[in-house]
Amino acid sequence: MTIIPSAEVQRLQNALPFWLSLGMIPVAVLAALWGGWFVLALPLYAWGMFSLLDAVTGRNEDNADLSTPESGLKYYRLVTLIWFPAQFTLLCWMLWYVPQAADLGVAEKIGLFFGMGVVSGTIGINYAHELMHQKPAWERALGDLLLASVLYSHFRSEHLRVHHLYVATPRDPVTARYNEGFHRFFLRVLVQCHQSAWKAEAAMRARKGLKPLDKSSPYWRYWGLQGAMLGLALALGGWVGLALFLWQAWVAVWQLELVNYIEHYGLTRRYLGEGRYEHVLPRHSWNASHRASNWLLINLQRHSDHHYKPDRRFPLLQTYGADEAPQLPYGYPVMTMAAMVPPLWKRLMNRRVKAWRAQYYPDITDWHGYNKGLNPVPKGASV
Repeated sequence: MTIIPSAEVQRLQNALPFWLSLGMIPVAVLAALWGGWFVLALPLYAWGMFSLLDAVTGRNEDNADLSTPESGLKYYRLVTLIWFPAQFTLLCWMLWYVPQAADLGVAEKIGLFFGMGVVSGTIGINYAHELMHQKPAWERALGDLLLASVLYSHFRSEHLRVHHLYVATPRDPVTARYNEGFHRFFLRVLVQCHQSAWKAEAAMRARKGLKPLDKSSPYWRYWGLQGAMLGLALALGGWVGLALFLWQAWVAVWQLELVNYIEHYGLTRRYLGEGRYEHVLPRHSWNASHRASNWLLINLQRHSDHHYKPDRRFPLLQTYGADEAPQLPYGYPVMTMAAMVPPLWKRLMNRRVKAWRAQYYPDITDWHGYNKGLNPVPKGASV
């Protein structure tokens, strides 16, 4: 692995590949205007093109110099800051144009808002994830707006107050269990993540002697923003627009949970007894160093380092070798498609989980409690 000098990191040309996500905006507009088979352009752009680019550009295992100052990351940060106005403008235009477009059939309209869900899920929620981890309140507010546009505002609470604290333990709903197919996982987390987020926020307020719906609860903000988004969809597109808005939100959430599924599948922290688990280590996240999909996903695939330093901005996230962290055979676009076919996924990944266990935990012979999430909940966790 090579360390990229700080001066090199700060150059505009090194930030520009991360701006390729913005190409989805004109693609979406053209797909809506042209209709027909062009409605498939957005998933082909996000999943197909970047999978091909991964094959062409290979892997990138270089790490940015961590001494790079915050001011030197302005070109990288800018794409995450302008994304909400870009996505919001596109969504509003789609809600106004598509429902009343006489030249678009029902299937085309559904297909276009499937693509809109790919935009708001593959990119929008991912950028919300980056923003919610940052210290400036206005950046976190942009993240809230992005999550509200897919009716998944509670993800902020679940992610910050549960996932990062209890990843790879039974308390974390989005750590996919060994041999758990995606479709079963998806139905489980749709329920459990809502419950998990609510319990975490309620427990936090209880420690301060406050009621769950005290004015400080973020749920008032979540519900207000989501209600505003629903009202806007109805105002712009009528009942058809509202239905299409709900459809894109569903697609976006599906995209998010696909990523959650592959990021920690089968990886568990050692149970130490008395409700204690080992600290989170690089080995507890699947990583991918594929260059192009890391451009699209702003280095989300460098997931171990994100768990080590959650507020580290994406251009500074470090990659790890196979001796420190488990590696996915392909980038996220290919892996998420594989996850949709559970027999294929298990054939691809179960042997890798077994190899991971043999490498890091050769002394553990009974994995039943880990596989089924039956080990005790971490001490002090809200249940």
